[in-house]
Parts: sequence; C-alpha cells; structure tokens
Amino acid sequence: MFAEPLAELIRARQPCVVLTGAGVSTESGIPDFRSPGGLWAEFDPLEYGSIEAFRRDPFKVWSFYHPRVRMLTEAEPNPAHRALAELERLGLVRAVVTQNIDLLHERAGSREVVEVHGSIRTSSCPGCGERYPLERVIELLDGSEAPACPACGAVLKPDVVFFGELLSAKAIDRALELAREAALLLVVGSALEVYPVAGLPLETLGAGGELAIVNQGPTPLDSRAALRAGDNAGEVLPAIADILRQPRA
Repeated sequence: MFAEPLAELIRARQPCVVLTGAGVSTESGIPDFRSPGGLWAEFDPLEYGSIEAFRRDPFKVWSFYHPRVRMLTEAEPNPAHRALAELERLGLVRAVVTQNIDLLHERAGSREVVEVHGSIRTSSCPGCGERYPLERVIELLDGSEAPACPACGAVLKPDVVFFGELLSAKAIDRALELAREAALLLVVGSALEVYPVAGLPLETLGAGGELAIVNQGPTPLDSRAALRAGDNAGEVLPAIADILRQPRA
C-alpha cells in the first residue's frame, strides 16, 4: 500500500536524494547500533568507538573492529541496496548519502554515493600517514590482534568517523548541497538521531522540498514527512522499483 504513493512521489518530485542509515543493511546480516539489540547495547561506544579510546588503547578498539571488518567484507548487498541502484540507473535517484561504512551501496551498483561517516575501504597510519586498502588490512589482521603499519609499526586506524572526530568537510558539504537541492529526500533505515547528518532533512524542508521516511522505528521528523512507513526496506524499495521501471500508461 505504501509503495504506490511513494513511487508516484519519487516520480513527481525530482531530483530525489536518498539518505540511508544502519537499517538498510540489517537484512545483509549487519547489526545496527542503537536498537535494543544493536551493537551499542553490548559495547560502550565511548570505549570502543571514540577517537580518545583508539588513542588510549588501539588494541581494545580493534577487538571490536576485527570481527566486524570480516563480517562487513562477507556481507552482500540486499534487495534494498539493489533497488536504490536501479532507481539511480533509471534517473530517479540523484545520489545516496549514507551513514553506513559497509560499501554495500557501491557494491550494489550505486555510483553517486556520499559516505558521510567514512568507510572500511581504507585504514590509515596515525604514525606515518600511510593509507592501506581493505584487502591489505585484512592480510595484516591475519593472526594479529590489530593491523600494524608495515612502514612504521603503528596500529592502523580504520578510515571511519569515530566519536569525537569531525566528519569529512568534503563529504558533509556535498551532502548538504544535495539535501538543499532535493525536491524529495527519502530517508531509509535511519532513526535520524546522529547529527549533523540527522539535520539533512531539515535542509530539504527548509528549501521547499519534501520528506519521505521508510524506517522500522520512529524518527523525530515523522510528523513532517509527506509519507511515512514502518515497513521493511527490503520489501518496500524493490516494490517501488518494480512500479517505476514500468512506463507510464
């Protein structure tokens, strides 16, 4: 019931920009962070996900990231990721702004992806500044608690935004630009709790655009959305793509 009106909204309100959060990847077997069963229910984010924690004890932080990096590399894009990539190919999604670090949008075929919280694509050495691709980091993790820089021996830091770090100015500036230019911002799988990204819908609304939300839990902006669904993204988005790939009568 939600797919048809949302498909019509996407068709009518162009350009459409999509903002995704952890909820779009849970169907790929990647746990979210903030739900009752999420990662931060088990791990204190200030102890395992902050830049201060990394500087204090990088091995402890890597005890969290080590199994997670392997899980992320083994995960596959799900129907929601693939549907968004198809909508981009159809010219109906201008870009995907994602809070996720898992590379699944890119692997599904999305081309215009803005990773506002970084990604696992690379890790950098805080000692000498060398940067290593994910494949090399996985090699360095084999048999080790944490990946050591081959050049200087310091423990590498994943190129994701930790608590206490600033977002990439280039990424957030591009996200803000896209949000302000969007006639429709479609939020998928985000509770809109983490700023500054949670403020992107306000940029769209303030510029005269509309907001639609697909998220299984409530968000602070539900009352301001033109359409709101608590449905599964892996069901809703493919249904929307099915509708939009058909020529209009």
